[in-house]
Amino acid sequence: MKSITIKDIQLHVVSLPYVEPLRTSFGVEPDKAAVLVELTTDTGVTGWGEAPIEVRPGYGSETVITAMHVLDEFIIPRLNGQTIESPFEVPALLKSIRGHNFAKCGMETAVWDAFARTNDMRLADCFAAYLPAGHESRNVATVGVSIGIQPTIEDTVAIIQKRLNQGYQRIKLKIKRGWDVELARGIRAALPDITLMLDANSDYTLADADHLAQLDDFNLLMIEQPLAYNDIYEHSKLQAQLKTPICLDESVKNVNDLKLALEIGACKILNLKPARVGGYVESLKIYNLCVETGTPLWIGGMLETGVGRAANTAFASLPGVTLPCDISATDRYFDPDITEPPFVLGPDSTLAVPDGAGSGVEVQTDRLADAKARWQATYPYKQSEAIS
Repeated sequence: MKSITIKDIQLHVVSLPYVEPLRTSFGVEPDKAAVLVELTTDTGVTGWGEAPIEVRPGYGSETVITAMHVLDEFIIPRLNGQTIESPFEVPALLKSIRGHNFAKCGMETAVWDAFARTNDMRLADCFAAYLPAGHESRNVATVGVSIGIQPTIEDTVAIIQKRLNQGYQRIKLKIKRGWDVELARGIRAALPDITLMLDANSDYTLADADHLAQLDDFNLLMIEQPLAYNDIYEHSKLQAQLKTPICLDESVKNVNDLKLALEIGACKILNLKPARVGGYVESLKIYNLCVETGTPLWIGGMLETGVGRAANTAFASLPGVTLPCDISATDRYFDPDITEPPFVLGPDSTLAVPDGAGSGVEVQTDRLADAKARWQATYPYKQSEAIS
């Protein structure tokens, strides 16, 4: 394939309002912040990446401010001017920078996008080129929908029914202490046959094992990350006490974490978020391990803008991704998004991989400017002078 030489890298901090605020065990999220990476090659090709970061260190330790600092001071200087023969070279170039996986993912994704566009390939096909034969893109990603914590069970049933009517075939509900077993019982009474999973966002401890075991009665697809965000060991103790499969999310930061989790029985399913593991190079390694071990795999979301959503959809279209993914249609979260064309829910609860080269979506400059202005107006930190 043709190499790329990086000529320029620009960073854009954006804020987009959600169509509906999302409530989890962390609290209410009214909008989505992100750092977008705009990479230009010496031939004039532009690639885009997204660090789907949060304003506060909730899901992970990174924030918009930390990501901007690490990108500007450390990551960009290591990549500007570099000739890249393959995106697999990027992690080695950033090896001396420990952690900061979301920031690294934003940069690496921009490289993947520019590389694919330079070679007139869809991003999905570019990913498949680094996999064994037989792992070509299916051209669609099977997806589900995530529903935040609602005021009542009746409200939850109503929003589930709304999503089912829209065509989503897998439902994920956020839970927390005091909003779990009775919720599951109420949903199953009203909707006994839906494909249902619960996401605990690390709100429990191993001492809650007997309580969580009650969820075995409700035919759940999985319970996601019930224990601490950095735990693998205690999840293995919990899984031994549950019939319901545990799905790990935050605990798995790289392929070796997954090897350990599988070795000690800490999970039966993996939610892979490329940003969490530093990008798509590590994601491909994890994908291969899941295929080799027969571990069910799905791609999680960080409520990305269209930049990150496009890359995740491309990856989710690979055949080793075996369960519905958290990559809902654009109108589930944003109106409008920062990119075109939008992602629209299609038959059988799927999103189509765009036809164009690279990610297949284009950033709209007017919407980018609006989203940057909204960030400045909504989060007027002193540090914002450095991220204008």
